[in-house]
Amino acid sequence: MTDQQVGRASSDPGRWAVGAAVFGAVMMIIGGGFQALEGFVAVVRHAFYVPSSHYAFATDATGWGWVHLIVGLVVMVAGFVALTGSLWARIVGIVMLFASALINFMFIPYYPVWALLIIGADLLAIWGLCLYSRDVAERHSERY
Repeated sequence: MTDQQVGRASSDPGRWAVGAAVFGAVMMIIGGGFQALEGFVAVVRHAFYVPSSHYAFATDATGWGWVHLIVGLVVMVAGFVALTGSLWARIVGIVMLFASALINFMFIPYYPVWALLIIGADLLAIWGLCLYSRDVAERHSERY
């Protein structure tokens, strides 16, 4: 293999797109699991999360727990289906990840570092799912 072929293969957009989609799907599974765990803790032990004062979006931790639990499970299931490359799973994943980021923004007064980490994971997963297209993946698989 020549140096030119090695350079072309490493800058191949198909490889990056497929890798980013797999990354996004795996991040959905991990982030959805963490969010479901966060929601489960809020439902079972609502006293665990104590909101900081003077935050405009402070609400009951148990209510947020149910929201986190349901959204986390939906994001996790959509992540498993997105691993197949399904368009509808990627669309549902992007919508649910956006909702997850908004929900975690509202959860900042209860657990700020955790909420910000999940928001970051959601944004990375959205990036990965938006980068992938089936045409690029098919061209990439035909070439190798």
